[in-house]
Amino acid sequence: MHITLGNIVMICVGLILVYLAIKHEYEPLILLPIGITAVLVNLPLTGLTEPPYGFLYLVKHYLIDTEVVPLLIFFGLGAMTDFGPMIADPKSLLLGAAAQIGVFVALLTALLLGFNLKEAASIGIIGGADGPTTIYLTVKLAPHLLAATAVAAYSYMSLVPLIQPPIIKALTTREERRIRMKQLRPISKKEKILFPIVSMITVGLLVPSAAPLIGMIMIGNLFRESGVVERLSKAAREELMNIVTIFLGLGVGSTMRAETFLTYKTLLVLGLGVVAFAAATAGGVLFAKLMNLFSKEKINPMIGASGVSAVPMSARVVQRLAIEEDPENHLLMNAMGPNVAGVIGTAVVAGVFLSMLGG
Repeated sequence: MHITLGNIVMICVGLILVYLAIKHEYEPLILLPIGITAVLVNLPLTGLTEPPYGFLYLVKHYLIDTEVVPLLIFFGLGAMTDFGPMIADPKSLLLGAAAQIGVFVALLTALLLGFNLKEAASIGIIGGADGPTTIYLTVKLAPHLLAATAVAAYSYMSLVPLIQPPIIKALTTREERRIRMKQLRPISKKEKILFPIVSMITVGLLVPSAAPLIGMIMIGNLFRESGVVERLSKAAREELMNIVTIFLGLGVGSTMRAETFLTYKTLLVLGLGVVAFAAATAGGVLFAKLMNLFSKEKINPMIGASGVSAVPMSARVVQRLAIEEDPENHLLMNAMGPNVAGVIGTAVVAGVFLSMLGG
């Protein structure tokens, strides 16, 4: 192919992602491979993205499009995740669910802007702040939007420390931000082992379309909590996770060719990603304030913002804001409950979308 103005623009976009990953460490594990691959596929090369044997074609067609990589990432995430804070404080599940309002706000906005329902669902799921779930759903419902939704999801996940604080502060008073919460109770090993098993069975029966995502994260978590397969658990959260992250970045980056990425819809998707994140943050905070109207033990409403499943970034944002108001107010573990609950909530919403839209 000959290099076009569009290719030059996309090379610049790829280099910007590389710069952000290296200079500012914005989700570097995924934005670096996506960015540099975007540069590569917009050069006048032959074969890399061409079917049937181009390397990047094979990566995307057999590892991304078949959902192998997103599901393996969920497996690795399960091996990395401690659900203890959520088990210790079950109401955090409600906050994780409340943050999913961002998904539906973005979905409805996308519909109003002319996207069809499958496209709107793929855009809306960005509000869950969960990159693998976004990719999994988009591949099934709107594969032509994969590059845009993936870049939006991971870019805005990296910008959580910039996006969330002004929204949280606008919706809370200083007194609310200074609310202290009691220390979470210790969780037994038995509870931690039973949780992934019960969760997998329950979700599998109630929302079968979410079973692949929930099933993989819970299997990975059982490996972690059982204590008898540490070698496998370590491989899942380290070696396997590193390998599939590389393939994910290469596969998504390979879709960022000028002719498919530089469209009006792509710009709208990137804009709607901001709407989704902002609405998710606001939804979690406002629901926590609503819970305080009926709760004897007051909740610091900031932890509602951690219901977006950008683990553990959004929980750390809450902790930082709490310490700014009161240096002895440690909310990290309280915020981790809604944070990991958000992972489950986003996966369940994705399953509901799949069951309704026939993905």
